[in-house]
Amino acid sequence: MEKAQGILQQTKQLKSKIENYTALRSMFEDIYTMIDMGNEMDDESVVPEVREMKEKFLADYEHLRISTLLTGDYDKNNAIITLHPGAGGTEACDWTAMLYRMYSRWVEKNGFGFELLDYEDGDVAGIKSVTFMVKGENAFGYLKSEKGVHRLVRISPFDSSGRRHTSFVSCDVMPELDDSIEVEINPDDIEMQVYRSSGAGGQHINKTSSAVRLIHKPTCMVAASQNERSQFQNRDMAMKMLKAKLYELKLKEQGEMIEGIRGEVKDIAWGSQIRSYVFHPYNMIKDHRTSAETANVQPVMDGNLDLFINAYLKWINE
Repeated sequence: MEKAQGILQQTKQLKSKIENYTALRSMFEDIYTMIDMGNEMDDESVVPEVREMKEKFLADYEHLRISTLLTGDYDKNNAIITLHPGAGGTEACDWTAMLYRMYSRWVEKNGFGFELLDYEDGDVAGIKSVTFMVKGENAFGYLKSEKGVHRLVRISPFDSSGRRHTSFVSCDVMPELDDSIEVEINPDDIEMQVYRSSGAGGQHINKTSSAVRLIHKPTCMVAASQNERSQFQNRDMAMKMLKAKLYELKLKEQGEMIEGIRGEVKDIAWGSQIRSYVFHPYNMIKDHRTSAETANVQPVMDGNLDLFINAYLKWINE
């Protein structure tokens, strides 16, 4: 059954690629038809429409070209993202909430599915920790670019003196692994903690102790889930996340880590950021790996991440 589902999914993905190529080719032919018609009729009124068609063609072409760079073993999988505040206290928790909103908007804009897995409010404001899954073809392939430490510089809304503050958030991105991946875990190595769900969303929030946190004692790796209906379902989801982390560790220890699954783990502080978001004294967002940057910060915070995702995919395929 699993093999049949895998073949069906692969067939669907290939069909989608063929349809996208066919649509792009048709658009290309339509542009030349419009140009020929304008030349034959000596009608300059078609020029604005041709320009509009050309811009759409180039945008769709770039999107299709970038998708061809997603050739990693896990690129087609769903993505599991965890955000943790680092240096910066309440500022960092608020920065976590801002990034969570940014990724949520990206998911919505690009038609991916979204599932909140774990959520913990900050003590004063913002988010102390959040884990969510992005569902859809190539979700991990696109979002693996976001793995690392994100740095924010701004005038603090929590500082009555109006001083500039720097905050850090760690973004961990892992592919969801299917059941065909086997990871042996000794039950004695797992500590399970049960607690009441808290935070945003979920009809069972704060009603029962259904949330589950799993701690793998030998590695101190932690996975948590609180948004499923029952304690059993939350444990199953947390175990799936834990297995993904342990599988990654296994590959790394064997020297077979596939580049791009997960970047080097660094402290969530100065000197370790992959991207800086500066809101004061000027506006600038810059990725320190690819040098991609923009001064138009609001669209990025509203989920327009294509500039940075595309630059990263080009960078790792150079």
